[in-house]
Amino acid sequence: MKIAPWRAWAIFVGMLLCMSAVAEDPWEGLNRKVFAFNETVDEFVLTPVTRGYQAVAPDPVETGINNFFSNLGDIGVATNNLLQFKFAEAASDTGRVLVNTTLGLLGWFDVASQLGLTKHDEDFGQTLGYWGIGTGPYLVLPFLGPSNLRDAPGRLADITLWMNSFPELSASEERALVSLNVINERSQYLKLEERSEGLGHERYVFIRDAYLDNREFLVRDGQVPLDDDLYEELDDE
Repeated sequence: MKIAPWRAWAIFVGMLLCMSAVAEDPWEGLNRKVFAFNETVDEFVLTPVTRGYQAVAPDPVETGINNFFSNLGDIGVATNNLLQFKFAEAASDTGRVLVNTTLGLLGWFDVASQLGLTKHDEDFGQTLGYWGIGTGPYLVLPFLGPSNLRDAPGRLADITLWMNSFPELSASEERALVSLNVINERSQYLKLEERSEGLGHERYVFIRDAYLDNREFLVRDGQVPLDDDLYEELDDE
């Protein structure tokens, strides 16, 4: 029996609405296996490539590449602010894209911040949370890392929007751009991860709790107390 698209969507949304607002980890066994796989890929592939990238790319080039991808990300941020009826923020995000794409030479320079246009952080997972969708169980995705049952489809929507920003690129060019973005993101978190290696917490638990804490903070626009004990050792360094 076929199910109409609108009905399938309604069932999906209904399932999300039934989720608990407090994310749990009932799939910890499977999550730990995927986590171990991701750690292996990161150790033997991604981290060496990223360190090589940092070694050959001067700091201004790293900054410019990061600004370029950040400017692309602002397109999704503006879209999600609109979906959350945050019109002032969406206008600021749109202004950032226009200014940085033109005056900032396709985003290489972050001129918008210098002009006082605040950068925001919104994605489709946060939009679902804004409209009352619970997080659901914690979920570790292959290659992509920490997520949950709400954020996983949201991430797919964000990736789709991001890729649609380059309709003129060939498949090989898209892969090259995505690879560069992955290396750029890994480069931004490399120093933070090095600092976290000395923590007494088990690594899997630390990353899970930090992710869930941060997502709750973002969904509620900072109106939620964080687990200070989780980060106090980082702050003391």
